[in-house]
Amino acid sequence: MRQKLINMGALVFDEQAKGPHQNKIALYWEDEKGKQQNFTFHELYFLSNQFGNLLKNVGVKKGERVFFFLPRVPLVYYGFIGALKIGAIPGTLFAAFAPQALEERLKNSGAKILVTNKDLYSRVQKIEKNLPELKKVLLVENIQKLLAKTSVKLKVTKMKPEDPAFMLYTSATGNTPVCGIVIPHQAFPQQLATTRLVLNLKENDVYWCTADPGWITGVVYGILTPWACGATQIIYEGRFEAKKWYSLLEDYRVNIWYTAPTAIKMLKQAGETLIKNYNLSSLRFVYSVGEALNPTLIDWSLKYWGKPIYETYWQTETGAIMIANRPDQKIKPGSMGKSLPEIKAAIVDNKGKILPFNKKGNLAFKPGWDSMMVDVWRNKKRYQSYFRNGWYLTGDQAYQDKDGYFWFVGRDSDMIKTSGERVGAFEVESSLMEYPGIVEAGVIGKPDPLRGEIIKAFVVLQPSLRPSEALKKKLQEYVKTHLAGHAYPREIEFIDKLPKTRSGKIMRRFLKAKELGLPIGDTSTLEEF
Repeated sequence: MRQKLINMGALVFDEQAKGPHQNKIALYWEDEKGKQQNFTFHELYFLSNQFGNLLKNVGVKKGERVFFFLPRVPLVYYGFIGALKIGAIPGTLFAAFAPQALEERLKNSGAKILVTNKDLYSRVQKIEKNLPELKKVLLVENIQKLLAKTSVKLKVTKMKPEDPAFMLYTSATGNTPVCGIVIPHQAFPQQLATTRLVLNLKENDVYWCTADPGWITGVVYGILTPWACGATQIIYEGRFEAKKWYSLLEDYRVNIWYTAPTAIKMLKQAGETLIKNYNLSSLRFVYSVGEALNPTLIDWSLKYWGKPIYETYWQTETGAIMIANRPDQKIKPGSMGKSLPEIKAAIVDNKGKILPFNKKGNLAFKPGWDSMMVDVWRNKKRYQSYFRNGWYLTGDQAYQDKDGYFWFVGRDSDMIKTSGERVGAFEVESSLMEYPGIVEAGVIGKPDPLRGEIIKAFVVLQPSLRPSEALKKKLQEYVKTHLAGHAYPREIEFIDKLPKTRSGKIMRRFLKAKELGLPIGDTSTLEEF
């Protein structure tokens, strides 16, 4: 039977641009200074075609890599789709990357074209001589003039389902080299199905995904699938600021909001009185991704927003949401939710044997789902390392209850072995955050000659609490009472903020390296700290 060809880029908004939605606003864009731009589906369709033709004009061929090193500007969104349409392999890079991080990723990918702006190009110039495969740098400041001279008619390149569509680099850890995760064109139907099933996105919705396009959520659920649903997106280029975020939710009458637990914690920290100044009645569903969601945040959102937060679980490597709390199912606060249809998830031991309910083990998926990565670029050994005994191993520890809900325990690398017992960093962090006045907590294992490791916690307080030895003792007793006698932090340090990636994940290895005086490793995805 002849293989059906596909192109992910053509599925994003080509149909919308030719149908009844063609003159509907697809994108509301706003920057930190208040500058605004709106784009219809028809306009984005033409712009993506023009960008695809522009790439062809500078010699880009099927399978060649095109990377975007830009803040959240409209060009990233329609340019990414234009690159997909011609069969190129687009990728994105955080605008905060320093020269070393850029060099590692651009060299490994063998990117032929880099799209950036004059300001960011100054960093690229420091490493350009080390990138022999980089043939051309396109500057945003010049692109608009070039597009104006480029045809709006584009012949889409048909691809095999398993052909690479795009690639994204995961954060390096320690001395581990960067990994370019390759997602195929066949991923799109599953990505779209999860957008409809989990995010409940409909054509009349206004949708805000706060994720940067430098990471997987910002690509799949920020560039690709929302427009295929016919929804209108808002994109805000500026940094987080509580008043601004609330005003965006109100002004654009956002219906579906996909964000990170870190952002929710920061909104909580900004105080409840602020919420009264804004009308959030348009908000239908709130979702989180990037880090496990503490149940206290769900309680808070119910109380002050009148909405629960639905947690979603997936990885760059899985290409789409795999486990989620969904609007059509009961939420168990603190759980990751249930696995999605056609996804076989399980908790297995190190030999691949499925463990009984409530037994902690490796969170794993049976390989073969459509959005699964097809390669780690130029690193087959690393790709193969994800699979063992017939399972894809996520690198996360979890357990499943009798109702089918999964509960996150911690990353394999964040498990702490103290006095012969294994404790998940996230478990301790969640327990600490239940204590009134605790904003955030980061937990590490610290070497100890007697116990192997002891638990150390770094704690961020609300202004209403003052650091003291008495408070440390209260926190220790709280964790002993509410979690386990062996799982309390023997050391507590109060700090102003935790180191996090730009996707909102606590960088526990950073805390550990600083504590022990070890090399910090790759900090290219670290927020300002």
